Amino acid sequence: MPLTLTEADQAMLAGETGDAAAMAMRVVTRVADAMEAAELLSIEGAHIDSCLYLGQAGLDFARALAAGGAQVRVPATLNVSSLDLLHPDLFRGDATTAADSRELMALYEGMGCRPTWTCAPYQLEERPSFGQHVAWAESNAIVFANSVLGARTHRYGDFIDICSAITGRAPAAGLHLDANRRGEIVFRLVGVRDELLHHDALAPVLGSLVGHRAGARLPVIDGLPPETPEHRLKALGAAAASTGAVGMFHAVGITPEAPTLDAALGGRAAAMTVDITPADLRAARDGLSTTVDTSGALGAVSLGTPHYAVAEFGRLREALAGRVVSPDVEFFVNTGRDVLHEISLRGWQAELEQSGVQIVTDTCTYITPIMADVHTYAMTDSAKWAHYAPGNLGIDVVFGSVDDCADSAVAGRLVFRDEMWADR
Repeated sequence: MPLTLTEADQAMLAGETGDAAAMAMRVVTRVADAMEAAELLSIEGAHIDSCLYLGQAGLDFARALAAGGAQVRVPATLNVSSLDLLHPDLFRGDATTAADSRELMALYEGMGCRPTWTCAPYQLEERPSFGQHVAWAESNAIVFANSVLGARTHRYGDFIDICSAITGRAPAAGLHLDANRRGEIVFRLVGVRDELLHHDALAPVLGSLVGHRAGARLPVIDGLPPETPEHRLKALGAAAASTGAVGMFHAVGITPEAPTLDAALGGRAAAMTVDITPADLRAARDGLSTTVDTSGALGAVSLGTPHYAVAEFGRLREALAGRVVSPDVEFFVNTGRDVLHEISLRGWQAELEQSGVQIVTDTCTYITPIMADVHTYAMTDSAKWAHYAPGNLGIDVVFGSVDDCADSAVAGRLVFRDEMWADR
């Protein structure tokens, strides 16, 4: 079916509202054609990943938009950049990359985007509401918007995100449509200990398993506690989006479009049901680590991928309990500026820094050269960081709970708690 455009769409495409809008509309319509969309729909917000410097092409694209007078038509937040502007001394890269990154950030601010610099825009005070159409990039943010907020966005990436923000339009296809938001494969938790069901460590491990097995199918998770908090759903979705092509999941009795299993499936039978046992979870947990040789000293710890929430900082405080990190271990926590402001008001920032924790904002340690060379292994409580850091940084990673990470950082060597992963 050919793409049908409104008169306003056609005028924008013809350049009647400026060169940048015409360029952006060309991108949007080409993507719509590729997605076999019959029309475009109006969006009410966007989250832009194109502000992360990945090379000259991204900078040239932003320069071209800016030269054409680009301005966003809808509220647009900015994803992580390649620099921590609050802690510039942490950057270990070259001066040219830093200069290009700063220019890219400034160009997107000049287009009217909010300089939020976070991969977790749903932790900001203003966020999409149920049923709202948005154009979000950043894989974990996409999953959270669709799954936890019940907003509607497809899996957008660089350039289509800012083009949708400039035009206020997106393809009426993919996860914007009811037919594509119905669950297809059910993951049922069986025999998992209550301690693990109510622990932060379950979500990233379960998410990595779901991503691997679901692929591009929309997963439904049955058996999570109904009071599962948002930061665990965040970790679950981020992991599933990293190991698979997951843009949305349903958690029965928790997420807004899944009050029941039948509702999550849209009244259809599941294409497949997979029982997840403690043995499956142990295997998925172990698969997040890239080395079995943990006899050496721990080199670094990195938490907060996606950016840590206030609740997660609270858990870290409990886990450290005022202890000091070994001087041989670099301990990083990535977070957004809004969360940093909140924990600073609570006195937590100073407390954690006294314990040897370095807080990173605006970016993340697996995409920006911040960590010193690690010759042994690093630890993380994030499945996403564990998935990407080995390839990006060339280091070995050991996955553990926040308690494991805190205990190991203080001891300077691996300390691991295995009891809650056992069969019930």
